[in-house]
Amino acid sequence: MLLTIFNVFYILIAVAMVALILLQRGAGADAGSGFGSGASATVFGARGSANFLSRATAVLAGLFFLLSLGMGMYLGRGGIAKPQNDLGIMSGVEVPAAPATTAPAAASPASDVPQAPVAAPAAGTETPAVPQPATPAVATKADDKTEAKADESKKN
Repeated sequence: MLLTIFNVFYILIAVAMVALILLQRGAGADAGSGFGSGASATVFGARGSANFLSRATAVLAGLFFLLSLGMGMYLGRGGIAKPQNDLGIMSGVEVPAAPATTAPAAASPASDVPQAPVAAPAAGTETPAVPQPATPAVATKADDKTEAKADESKKN
């Protein structure tokens, strides 16, 4: 209930801040007011709306900040009860049993570095041979020209 009230005020303050910020004039609007833009005919008086809108925006920003901190502290200390066993969709999934581990081989006492476990290959499987680099089967035109020059030099 309290969280709902906080959320409603939070949204109202945020919307009011957006409206007040959009109502404010930009920095370049002051230069145009000297050429007859009607600064004395504003709703907020001859001094303009700068003081009222700036103060209202500052107050709303402060409230927004304090409400954010309050909601964070309220929710951080357990404001909403969270069921620990509720896993949602994952509640029906069974956890697979852990595989049985074999005792590790005795490590040599001279080494402080742990040894990597050696996996024995499954029965009936062979380890694949390491592929050898391919040799070119077709001679290129450059090779033919080189051979022709070599034959000519042998004749001379």
